[in-house]
Amino acid sequence: MGKGDLTIKCATESDVPRLLTLYEHLVPEDARPDDASAIEAFVQFHKYPGSAIFLGEVSGALVVSCALVVVPNLTRRTRPYGLIENVVTHRDHRQRGYGLQVLDAATNAAWSFDCYKVMLLTGSKDKGTLNFYARAGFEQSKTGFEKRRIPVRS
Repeated sequence: MGKGDLTIKCATESDVPRLLTLYEHLVPEDARPDDASAIEAFVQFHKYPGSAIFLGEVSGALVVSCALVVVPNLTRRTRPYGLIENVVTHRDHRQRGYGLQVLDAATNAAWSFDCYKVMLLTGSKDKGTLNFYARAGFEQSKTGFEKRRIPVRS
């Protein structure tokens, strides 16, 4: 998948070290896991059919990513739903439409697995971030709640 100078693909195990480096732009204060633990989590992640981590590259450099989890469901005539998490763009590549493109790729993948909806949460109160998700076609139509074992990012 590619549009303009961005090429989008699904991550493989060999992409995990690069992905961990990109995630430093998402939560800079998080400790980086070792590659073996991250690969084990990557393998577990893929046990949900349809789930994928989408990578966007420019000239071979990883600049954007998001994860889609396709969750089996007993309602909506057993149609699954999609959850998008870990949306991140390298700080040097923001404001170029790459985030919109990777979210479109994840959403289209969810539709191809017959998901009846795709959801994402953000802890950001920044108007720019909220407008970004609205431009990507997401609407604030629900109220989210969570219980956490680690503190909310500041």
